[in-house]
Amino acid sequence: MSKDVLRYDLMVQDALKGVVRKILTEAARDGLPGEHHFYVTFRTGAPGVRLSQRLREKHPEEMTIVLQHQFWDLSVGEHSFEVGLSFSGVPERLLVPFDAISTFFDPSVQFGLKFEAQDQAEDAASQDVEPAEAPPAPAKIVPAALPAAKGKAPAAEPAAASAKAEPAAEGEDSRGGAEVVSLDSFRKKP
Repeated sequence: MSKDVLRYDLMVQDALKGVVRKILTEAARDGLPGEHHFYVTFRTGAPGVRLSQRLREKHPEEMTIVLQHQFWDLSVGEHSFEVGLSFSGVPERLLVPFDAISTFFDPSVQFGLKFEAQDQAEDAASQDVEPAEAPPAPAKIVPAALPAAKGKAPAAEPAAASAKAEPAAEGEDSRGGAEVVSLDSFRKKP
């Protein structure tokens, strides 16, 4: 079987990170339209993540931030975004590379994206795996509600860091109407 030299999975993941970049760029320029607000979960130990030692100790693996009412100085670059938030009344400035993001979710329209860590995607691709055993595509469009977004978190406070934003398993209905579909389901099967 031929090896995926073009790495379509990484191309799709990069394109979807571009969607997040565009959404945040528009929010930085124009503010949040209507009821839109964002839950962004990222790996705190990923290269390039900048946050206080206090937050890093409190969230050693993943952290979810809410961009809704009380955030400031949102600036978006080619590879990362920076934002000011308040955590338990203490103002903080965070820098988050797009490669560190594991989940992006807008509960106002039930739109979400889930990303696999870049190094995990590359490791999976470097293994010579038969197509029937191939790992799932790294990025998924997740139309169902994610657990971190079910209840309203206090404005600009992080949602529970331990609440990992996991969509329903492929083909399961998490809300009775939306079905999570992985990109694998669109791949040509032998």
